[in-house]
Amino acid sequence: MELPWSRPRPDGASADASTVPPGVRTASEWSWRLLVILGLAAVVVYLVIVFHEIVIPLLVALLVSALLQPAVSSLVRHRWPKWLAILVTLVAFAAVVAGLVMLVVWQVRAGLPQLERESVAAYDRLRNTLREPPWSVTDTQLSGYVASAGDLLRKDSGQLIGGVVRVGSTTGHLLAGALIAVFATIFMLIDGHGIWRWITRLFPRTGRPAIAAAGDAGWSTLTSFVRVQILVAVVNGVGIGLVAFFLGLPLAVPIGVVVLLASFIPVIGAIVSGVIAVVIALVFAGPVQAIIMLAGVLLVHLLEAHVMQPLLVGGAVKVHPLAVVVGVAAGTGIAGVAGALFAVPLIAVANAMVTAMLRTVHSTPPAVE
Repeated sequence: MELPWSRPRPDGASADASTVPPGVRTASEWSWRLLVILGLAAVVVYLVIVFHEIVIPLLVALLVSALLQPAVSSLVRHRWPKWLAILVTLVAFAAVVAGLVMLVVWQVRAGLPQLERESVAAYDRLRNTLREPPWSVTDTQLSGYVASAGDLLRKDSGQLIGGVVRVGSTTGHLLAGALIAVFATIFMLIDGHGIWRWITRLFPRTGRPAIAAAGDAGWSTLTSFVRVQILVAVVNGVGIGLVAFFLGLPLAVPIGVVVLLASFIPVIGAIVSGVIAVVIALVFAGPVQAIIMLAGVLLVHLLEAHVMQPLLVGGAVKVHPLAVVVGVAAGTGIAGVAGALFAVPLIAVANAMVTAMLRTVHSTPPAVE
């Protein structure tokens, strides 16, 4: 029996082209391409999970190299030998990091006695408040609540800090990752262009101009993002740290440093660090100081959201804020703190590279057969 769609058409058109609606055909063509892209993304995520002990130090090295490369280039333009410019820049960066760590340790050690006294006093105030109506919580019940909260905090913090991708569970892993990051940073500063040219040569000759343009655009976006994010983090840390200092809160300097480090995680880091500062003010100073601390945190974040983000971060990242929030959330779910840290720069770099590749492909005239 001859089916209706199998009979030849008088005009010579194929049966398939005549029976499949154009919309369905277009949707099917897009579908298999999207499936290929999603499959490739899944393979990349799987490889990152498997080789996380190498991938994460390399990503850290990329961020540090993007931060230090402008300083190295500036010294080289002033006729410094390249090896000396790299050495001085690395030593200065290490000195700044070591100085921050020593400052935090010194402040914690100096303020620990006061912190212990105020912690005991704050716990006593909380216990006395909960004993009275309408709470009427006994000491036994309070101890059980504290123990349950401690167990929950340990469980959740382990999942958050670890995630699917962990930086390293032992000192050996951390040391190996640090060495990989240090050596990768040095080689990127010495011959970053040579490394990218070697990667470009792995692709077919016709696609190399687009890959080279994508690399230049991605690197420019990454360096801009790192510089701007450091400025935003410094403003957040100094602003909230000054508010804590004027309120007389214990460990005001460590609070500022924590806010500074947390601000490298867009959106979520600022919110979490602000909540920590307000809770410390509430516990160790009182509700009035907590309200003032909250007002200071909101003022700093409003400055970031309405001044620095549109003028600085928006120009460097060129990614919609919704994509930033979704990317940070997805990165946190996939890789914990490491995923939250690298999500936005990866999205920004990928966006810049794809845009540059498409621009290069469309602007290049087709080869003559």
